[in-house]
Amino acid sequence: MSKEILKDKKPYFAKETENAFQQLRVEASKIVNRLLPERRSEIVWKAILFPLMYFACWTSAILFGTHSWVLFTCYFLMGIAIPLNYLNVIHDSVHYTIFKNRRINALYKYLFDLMGANSFIWETRHIRYHHNYPNVDGWDTDIDQSVLIRVSPHSRHSRFHKYQHLYLPFIYPLFLFNWLLVRDFRDFFDRKRTVHKLISPIPRVEFVKLFIFKIVFLAAMVVLPKIILGISWLETLAAFCLMIFTASIFALIVLLPPHANTGSEFPIPDDKRKLPYTWFMHMLKTTNDVSGENWFSRFVLGNYNYHIVHHLFPNIHHIFYPEITQVLKQMAERYNLPYRSYPLGVALKRHYRLLKLNESDFDLWEESM
Repeated sequence: MSKEILKDKKPYFAKETENAFQQLRVEASKIVNRLLPERRSEIVWKAILFPLMYFACWTSAILFGTHSWVLFTCYFLMGIAIPLNYLNVIHDSVHYTIFKNRRINALYKYLFDLMGANSFIWETRHIRYHHNYPNVDGWDTDIDQSVLIRVSPHSRHSRFHKYQHLYLPFIYPLFLFNWLLVRDFRDFFDRKRTVHKLISPIPRVEFVKLFIFKIVFLAAMVVLPKIILGISWLETLAAFCLMIFTASIFALIVLLPPHANTGSEFPIPDDKRKLPYTWFMHMLKTTNDVSGENWFSRFVLGNYNYHIVHHLFPNIHHIFYPEITQVLKQMAERYNLPYRSYPLGVALKRHYRLLKLNESDFDLWEESM
């Protein structure tokens, strides 16, 4: 079978031989059962608080935005509130971990549509591709963002990638512009995109929802402030750009460190589509935590820094990750597992180093991994 055919066939993992994950799963279940009664109210409270923050900022902008400083402050705060809602509410809703009722979780996903991103295509990318095949070129949609970015050393190389470590810091603030206004539409209409490997055809109703929510978002963010406040198009567009720039930078600071750095591997399937590691070992080899846990990272940032446990137990709410991670660390020492955790600054430096390594078409990773 040719490689061209194989690349569209799902890869599979080596047979599980470790018993550490089974032990960890038992301990994780015990932790959730023990802590759930006392943390249930916090889970619900966060699901109410963070959406209210976002819509309160938008309402304040509409009511009092005739003062420029109020308008820009509100849009700046909305830029912060978008990734906070993603980390604390939307992300858990697509994993159905906030409420016992799946329908209520599903309704919460529409928050993402109201904030500009298409929830259907993102859930597909995140659940069916990224979680199943992190850092696998051609299957992990998170490392397949744009032709301008070469994250995986195995992806196609272009001459301009030689300069990606220089130009990407200036392009990253456009991350959400690309996502909201370009990438969502390409994923829907370009059948060569990765998302179509497992979901063809996309239901027609999702096309209707795509356009309706995009129009509602742009109308709420750009058109209504112009009409209601009587301000110039330049001012409302500047506020909108400020919101997107802020959200992009904040989002990338928390989204880049767990996978896209030189400490992580980028496994590839062999000629029979078999990946080199078991599922459990693959998650450890491709994912790392971010050290520096505190109240802010727990409550405000949704325990984003405990990312390994999230990949191992995506059906568990993020509020339980710190305790489960402590058990994982103990097992890593006991069984010599490749658990990794870096300070945020180190992880971002490693990401920059990754961009420099991947500027070349030579397989530098063959000797360095």
